[in-house]
Amino acid sequence: MSETAVRVVTTDAEREDAFAVRRAVFVDEQGVDEELEWDEYDEPDANASHFVGYRDGEAVGAARIRAYEPGVGKVERVAVLESARGEGWGKRLMEVLEAEARDAGYDSLYLHGQTSAEGFYHGLGYETTSDVFDEAGIPHVVMEKSL
Repeated sequence: MSETAVRVVTTDAEREDAFAVRRAVFVDEQGVDEELEWDEYDEPDANASHFVGYRDGEAVGAARIRAYEPGVGKVERVAVLESARGEGWGKRLMEVLEAEARDAGYDSLYLHGQTSAEGFYHGLGYETTSDVFDEAGIPHVVMEKSL
């Protein structure tokens, strides 16, 4: 695969590519405990959609969305490899994820964003709706966006 695109994960290979990005960013780079990084929504039969971004065939980004409550999707595990940051991959991932969320009937999206990424999410129309809290040893805030 030599394309450059963000896609919804449909194969085991794409799932492994998305997980490799998450491992590199969250576990290796940010020091998140593997026990916290992987959960029931990563199982193949879980009710979650995974996304992977490819630059010239190399997986460089990942994200996940799942049902949170009726009409609300929860965005999780948004990650871009350090070598691909600043190239628009986060925005591309979120655009594809949001389009899928609309198609799935979600009215709004909810996420726990790292405070270091709060400005990124504000630029995509998300609003901060909480004070700062700790998650996996990293400061986060709740953010929401109406679709």
